[in-house]
Amino acid sequence: MFAFVGVCVCVCVCVCFYCLGFRGAFSEVVLAEEKRTQRLVAIKCIPKKALEGKENNIENEIAVLHRIKHANIVTLEDIFESTSHLYLVMQLVSGGELFDRIVEKGFYTERDASQLIHQILDAVKYLHDMGIVHRDLKPENLLYYSMDEESKIMISDFGLSKIEGSGSVMSTACGTPGYVAPEVLAQKPYSKAVDCWSIGVISYILLCGYPPFYDENDSKLFEQILKAEYEFDSPYWDDISDSAKDFICHLMEKEPLKRYTCEQALQHPWICGDTALDKNIHESVSAQIKKNFAKSKWKQAFNATAVVRHMRKLQLGTSLEGPSQITPTSPCHGHLNQHQLLAKYEGLTF
Repeated sequence: MFAFVGVCVCVCVCVCFYCLGFRGAFSEVVLAEEKRTQRLVAIKCIPKKALEGKENNIENEIAVLHRIKHANIVTLEDIFESTSHLYLVMQLVSGGELFDRIVEKGFYTERDASQLIHQILDAVKYLHDMGIVHRDLKPENLLYYSMDEESKIMISDFGLSKIEGSGSVMSTACGTPGYVAPEVLAQKPYSKAVDCWSIGVISYILLCGYPPFYDENDSKLFEQILKAEYEFDSPYWDDISDSAKDFICHLMEKEPLKRYTCEQALQHPWICGDTALDKNIHESVSAQIKKNFAKSKWKQAFNATAVVRHMRKLQLGTSLEGPSQITPTSPCHGHLNQHQLLAKYEGLTF
């Protein structure tokens, strides 16, 4: 039913999550094609040995991904297992990373940024309405669906997500320094508002090309964030509208209860009105992006950046019932074994 495309990306993952505190192992991402439709998917092959000690993490992500069906969120399509591996079949997103696309553009405006943030807000509102808090929104987790000029943006990486109402108050310090909300660093109980803060930080970067908070010293960085100290520096913000700045201020509000929700942000005139300017800010923004955000070392020749970036984040864990059985939480298509995997995909060996 599926044919192996023959593109194999070996990814040596060494990502240290701020709150999880673990490192990944070798994993393999393969592209496969459905014979009937020629539709490409990405298969993450995870050795079961690499999951030892990380069981809760993959169980969490699978539980989250199985509940999500949104046009701007990467989908988990199937789960398979062999005696030695867990296989996650994911929707393929191949349009590249957010910053790369902006830099490659010749023309980029506030309105472009507004339209991007609108898609992100809509997707995160969907998550929040389902009781899901992402907790690690950042540009690296925003990928374009395809190379089309008008491609939609996709949210990936749910390794730190939390489903509200599961009986525990969210208080674990997690996320990525620079994008994390003040209440998280203050080790206070927090809510969906942490995602809105992160969207504010992303909006800020999209309009100037550099982060609102930065210091080589993490302690000083956290101090800036705790105080919500940021500026709209000249000359980088001179040509940016007051409406855009007002929008950011409502999201990067120190007090969570005063901070805009996704629903409120979607009603702001910079998002739903006509206050976003059409002036070309590409030269300034792209120069700052290139200066402040190094190109991804995961780049691949066939433009599989999105695959690698997304799949390397899926280092989660799963519940192990025995040495050769993996049982994910509430699978969407049932838990398929290695024989079923071989029936759908050619070119995989165990």
